[in-house]
Amino acid sequence: MDYRFAVCDDDGEYAQYVGELAAQWAALTGVTVELERFPSAEAFLFRYEERRDFDVLLLDIEMGELDGVALAKAVRRDNDDVQIVFITGYADYIAEGYEVSALHYLTKPVEPHRLFQVLDRAVSRLARNEAALTLELPGETVRVPLSRIRYLEVSHNHVTVHGPRDYRVKRPLGELEKALGSRFFRVGRSFVVNLAFIRRVTRAEAELSTGERVPLPRGQYEKLNRAIIDRI
Repeated sequence: MDYRFAVCDDDGEYAQYVGELAAQWAALTGVTVELERFPSAEAFLFRYEERRDFDVLLLDIEMGELDGVALAKAVRRDNDDVQIVFITGYADYIAEGYEVSALHYLTKPVEPHRLFQVLDRAVSRLARNEAALTLELPGETVRVPLSRIRYLEVSHNHVTVHGPRDYRVKRPLGELEKALGSRFFRVGRSFVVNLAFIRRVTRAEAELSTGERVPLPRGQYEKLNRAIIDRI
């Protein structure tokens, strides 16, 4: 299984240390971890606008103007799945961690076995909670996490599911749509889009955080905007 981790800490050396521990844990458990480090909450949120598919956030709390708790609240506005772990030298923020459904609260200096235990819990919860779309492909069956799917697109008798990679299947779009849930919105006859990836909407198109554009048929602008507002 592949996971995306983010370490956010304005102490570069400590961010490096936590990242190395996460890599050790991945090697021990046999999973693949793609890890990015960020020196501030602002830097993370800038990146988060481009890619919202992080699985685990390892956050310091005391950071510059925007602290880790404020960062977590911003993420939680549209993401209930990501596992948040606070790592800090202060013990005064535990109550605030509950507000953002943090998985755990570790104080510095972090002991490797404690972090490993927390990461075990994080991936266990991800596996238990993650809704996925099951696709039958030639020679294989894949489960694509819904949080990784940007949009679905009809072309002739096939649907392309745009996720971690593109998956092309011969199934009706309406059938796939039933398995997607409320985070997705049907745009005309040819597209279903993940609301969490939408960055901007005009009367002609929806622009995603990846830069991709989904055309909007006439009459869809107001409906899509209402769906986005209802989800906030």
